Amino acid sequence: MPHDHGHAHIDPNSGDRRVAIAIWANGLLTVAQVVGGIFSGSLALIADALHNFSDMASLVIAFAARKIARRPADERMTFGYGRVEIVAALINYTTLIVIGFYLIYEGGMRMIDPPEVMGWTVVILGGIALVVDTLTAMLTYSMQKGSVNIRALFLHNLSDALASVAVIVGGTLIILYDMRWVDPAITIGIALYILYLSFTEIGGPIRTLMLGSPPGIDGNDVVRAIQCVDGVVDVHHVHLWQMQEHAAALDCHIVVERERMGEADKIKENVKSVLHERFSIEHSTLEFEASDNAHQEAQVFGHRS
Repeated sequence: MPHDHGHAHIDPNSGDRRVAIAIWANGLLTVAQVVGGIFSGSLALIADALHNFSDMASLVIAFAARKIARRPADERMTFGYGRVEIVAALINYTTLIVIGFYLIYEGGMRMIDPPEVMGWTVVILGGIALVVDTLTAMLTYSMQKGSVNIRALFLHNLSDALASVAVIVGGTLIILYDMRWVDPAITIGIALYILYLSFTEIGGPIRTLMLGSPPGIDGNDVVRAIQCVDGVVDVHHVHLWQMQEHAAALDCHIVVERERMGEADKIKENVKSVLHERFSIEHSTLEFEASDNAHQEAQVFGHRS
């Protein structure tokens, strides 16, 4: 299976402008919701504000990460700076998880003794939040298909938009029926949804930073494909990982018959061609061993410590 992410290519400057607009919009909304939440006594509104604040912080991190990721490789970062976007995504998801658990705690405390809540303030600010969250989600939608960093932002804003709908519904129920317990209940619901999204998505960045094999590539398929190349006797010490989000890499030892060691360059060319065409692996380091001098009982993947 080819390793094809199918990501959309957005002009970097255009993408930066979108993120900058989203930063300002979420920053202003956060201030408005915190003030409104304190004034109205709504924990759900403050919960939504905290979520929006995390979005703003995430946007700032993502904006900086996009800039840093474009730096060329140098003597300090020989693979380049592209992985900074993976780090940014991990920070963003971790922040969401912390916020989610905090909101569950606060919501539980308020369920015991629901305070007075000003429903109209909640509904009005919830409506404004819904507009801003929808705008931000639209700005980042086309960009998130090609970046785990921006996808983290998009999911932030998508969950914000849904949370804003819940806040509006809660405020309406408070106005109509004085159901004050709805506000902390919605807060807990928002928190659970945040945790669900975060735990679902955080595995990808962790896998990449742990040098795990790309999720779209089966390592056994790669080994079998190399073994099928003419001249290859065996393959071992295979390392397969993602240098960056869309750049897979491989290094391994390839065993060939002693009498064919003179064809190593041709065999290497064929192996690299297979890796590129079938798995979209652009970066590979291949070490050749003669069969009569090959490592005995070597692991296929990795090295024994």
